[in-house]
Amino acid sequence: QVQLVESGGGSVQAGGSLRLSCAASGDTFGNNCMGWFRQAPEKEREWVANILAGTTYYDDSVKGRFTISQDNAKNTLYLEMGSLKSEDTAIYYCAVAIRSSGSCRYRTTYTDWGQGTQVTVSS
Repeated sequence: QVQLVESGGGSVQAGGSLRLSCAASGDTFGNNCMGWFRQAPEKEREWVANILAGTTYYDDSVKGRFTISQDNAKNTLYLEMGSLKSEDTAIYYCAVAIRSSGSCRYRTTYTDWGQGTQVTVSS
C-alpha cells in the first residue's frame, strides 16, 4: 500500500513562491510516473507536471515557472512554484502510477493519490 502526504501549501501574493512536498511511503520511485495535478473550484483535475526516469515534463501553463524534482533518499517529490499567478489557485495533488501503463499526463494512469494541499494566490 502506497501512502502519499503533501505539505507546503498556503496563501501567497501574486509573483510569490511556494514549495510543495510529497512524502511517499513504500518503494514508489523508480520507473514510475510521479506527478502533480491541481484542481480549481468547479474545474476538472488537471495535470501540472511529472517526472519519469529522471526526465521532467510540464504543462505549458507552468513551464518556466514550476520545477518538479524528487529526492530518492527521502522518498519525496517536490514542486517548486515561482512567479505565481491567481490562476494557479487550486488544490494540488501528488500522485504515482504503480505498475500502470499510459501517459503520465493522464489522471487515469495514476494509481495512488495524496490528500491534496491548498494553494491560494491573491492578486
